[in-house]
Parts: sequence; structure tokens; C-alpha cells
Amino acid sequence: MNFALTEEQEAVRRMVRSFVDKEIIPHIREWDANGHFEPSIMKRLAELELMGVCIPERYGGAGMDYNTLAIVCEELERGDTAFRTAVSVHTGLNSMTLLQWGDDFHKEGYLIPQARGQKIGAFGLTEPNAGSDVAAMVTTARRDGDDYILNGAKTWISLCDIADHFLIFAKTDKDKGHHGISCFIVERTFPGVTTRAIKGKLGIRAGNTGEVILDEVRVPKENRLGEEGEGFKIAMSALDNGRFTVAAGACGLINASLEASLAYCRERKTFGKEIGRHQLVQQMIARMAANLEISRLLVYRAGWLKNLGKRNTRETSLAKWFACDAAFEAANDAVQIHGAYGYSNEYPVERYLRNAKAPVIYEGTREIHTIMQAEYALGYRRDKPLRRMLPAWPFAQEGEAER
Repeated sequence: MNFALTEEQEAVRRMVRSFVDKEIIPHIREWDANGHFEPSIMKRLAELELMGVCIPERYGGAGMDYNTLAIVCEELERGDTAFRTAVSVHTGLNSMTLLQWGDDFHKEGYLIPQARGQKIGAFGLTEPNAGSDVAAMVTTARRDGDDYILNGAKTWISLCDIADHFLIFAKTDKDKGHHGISCFIVERTFPGVTTRAIKGKLGIRAGNTGEVILDEVRVPKENRLGEEGEGFKIAMSALDNGRFTVAAGACGLINASLEASLAYCRERKTFGKEIGRHQLVQQMIARMAANLEISRLLVYRAGWLKNLGKRNTRETSLAKWFACDAAFEAANDAVQIHGAYGYSNEYPVERYLRNAKAPVIYEGTREIHTIMQAEYALGYRRDKPLRRMLPAWPFAQEGEAER
């Protein structure tokens, strides 16, 4: 086992950290307070080749390994969850799904411009009455000659007003439950597509989240991703990638909470000494430090399996569950350490606490992951090989067969 990051990975970490320190942290308090998503950040991420960091170079990406994506997500969330979420959705949920399941048409027309950051991708699975229960979705896709006609609505869709392309999941056979779901690439410009943002969120206020409404949207059959009825498998494999990035981001929030708390422990004094000298404060600091290391190890293990081209649903689920719970606990402790000041946006920890709640819910609630881990341990759940696997890293070069 080798726990050391490569020189390239360390360089990426330094680059993203510098970017966050200079271009996000000085402005995030204002953006968060105003509920403003800053689109220029996406442009800058594209210029830094971070929108397709783990996409092969032949498809417009930087060709780095999957754990480099984790590093990018950790450092972005240290700045704010909104911008990690943007990469999670664009790269993890959309582009990596095109990489895994797409044919040449999908990769040439959609993956390449997304990996270059020229187009933005989003992911439409959740519905008003279908979250954890994916099979309860009511969005439909009926065949009409060489097209499909989509009708329905998706909600809590990140980048809803920003994205150019959406992966939309819809039922092509209402009688087959999750076996009747298919996946489609829907362009914003297709007639019948409308979006609207959700306001008044508890956290991630600097992010764009909302609804996608589909009204008789005509989608060419070539834009179906995978086979008809294969959408549930595609969605679950996409969530393996999304959850991986969410877990990595949670490490960044733990680290941000720890850094803020360490600084405050040294500047604040009570009873004649720095509060960092008090043992119950040290207990909270120690818990943050330990959970940061544990969470990173769980994330990097899942990334290692991705690099090998192996299924990682169990490992990614565990990383997402543990790291997101640990991030919420770290943010909560950070507020406690700051005392009354932690309740004000004068310090960033109140934002960390608000932001930390959403990842405990989305991409599989804490309860869903608890059940999954129990079923794996009991032997009730086993992962079978998928028809299409995420390619192993290092990626094949032009003309070579995928490993």
C-alpha cells in the first residue's frame, strides 16, 4: 500500500487551494448572503482544466486519475460547497456517466465539449415524489418514430439554470418498475424545456438549484444513453461517481471547520488562557482531525478501486455516509468552539454548518447508506458486473482498446 500522493496530485492540490483562496473565499460571504451563483467561477475552472480533470485527453479532459478528482472536490468545498457541487454534477454525475455508457456519438457531441468546459452538464433523476424511491418516478418517455417525447418534472437539480445538457431519466415502460427506466441526453435548447431556481434554501445558497420541467420535449433516439430499460443501472453507476465526489468534498468541509477552529482557538482567551488549552475544546479538535484522516482514507480507497476499473459501490457508499456525517459534526463543533460568534456570518463556520446538512440527505440519505452497509455485511447485497464499466486509469491512448 502506498498512501503518498504523487507530485502531480500535490501540484493540483496547491493550484486549486490557491484558486479558492484568491477567487472564492474573498467573495463567498457576499455570494452566500445574496443567494448568488457566480458563473465566472465555472469559466475559471474550465481554464484550469478542472471541469474534465479525470476525463481522458482524447475526450477533451486532463487525463488525470480519479483520486485527483477527489482532491479537486476537497479543495473546492473548503471554499464553499456550491462550487464542489458544480464539479460533482458536471463531472461526476454527467461527464463520467457519458464516459462509461456513451457511444462515439455521445462522446463526440457531448462529452468532449463538457470536458473542455465549453458546455455544462447536469443530472435529472429526483422528482417531487421520487427521491430515494427511484422507481416511483412519473416522468415518461414515449416512442414517436425516430424520437422520444418526454413529459414530467425533475426537482433539486443542481445547475438547473446554468447547464446546457441534462441527463434525464424517464419511464419508457410504466409496468416494469425500475426495469422500465431509460436515460436521455436533453439539451436546454430543445423546445419544451424550462427551468426555475429554488430560493430560500437552508444552505448552499451560492449554488444554483431548482426544477427542470419537460413538456412534450422531442428527443432524438440517438440521444438515448444505453439500452432502453437500462436507465436504473446507469443512474446507480452515476451515483457511485457522484457520491465519491460528495465524500471528497466533505473532507474539505471538515478541513475548513478544523482550520477555522484552530485559528479561533489561538486568538480567543477565557479564564486566562487560549481556549485551545481547555480539554473539552481539544476533544472537539481531536475529533475533527481524526475524522478528516479517516474520511480521506475511505475516499482514496474508493478512488483506488475506480483507478483499477473495479466496482466500488460498497466502498463509495461507506465513504459518503461516514464523511458527510463527520462533516456535519465538524461544522457543528466549529460553531460550538466559536461560541456566540459562531452564530454570526462574521465567521464562516455558520455557513459550514448550513452547507453540511444537504450532503447528509442528497445522493442517498444517511438512512439509505446505513441500510446498504448492513445488507452488504449480512450478504443480502452483492454487486454484479455492469455491461459497461468506468474505464481504468491510466486511460487507453487513441487507437488502443480500453483496459
